Amino acid sequence: MFMCLKITSKNIGRILLATVVATIIAQVIHTLGATLAMSYYTDPQYFAVWSKIMMPKAGPPPASFMYLSLLFSLITYLIFVVFYNYFQGSIKTENNLLRGLYYGIIIFLMMGIGGMMSLFLLINLPLALIAYWTIEGLVIFLLAGLIAGLIVKPK
Repeated sequence: MFMCLKITSKNIGRILLATVVATIIAQVIHTLGATLAMSYYTDPQYFAVWSKIMMPKAGPPPASFMYLSLLFSLITYLIFVVFYNYFQGSIKTENNLLRGLYYGIIIFLMMGIGGMMSLFLLINLPLALIAYWTIEGLVIFLLAGLIAGLIVKPK
């Protein structure tokens, strides 16, 4: 499968670098977002909504949650960057940063919006928190796209 996604010895280093940078940026933004929306996380009426991994008891998440969050981000942004590597030639601009930005917008429109609308339908969370997460997702996808455009060069 990876061969069909054009991962070669020439670009694997760039793909991995873009993955790590996007993961770090996403973690920083998620941390800032959680700080801004902390009142929702500490509101007892929502304690039952949070997973036992995130909140095994009332209070801050354990270190294991942070490790899993980091692992899941690495996996997410590896997939993001690998698919950028594959599809970047389909985005018609010569500017690598614009190409990455357009890719981030496309992924946000496909995944971010749909995911947040589903979340609104399925989970009892305040609309304002879902709106925060949507904005956070937009910022992260745009920055991850810029990172991919900057680091992962066209063939």
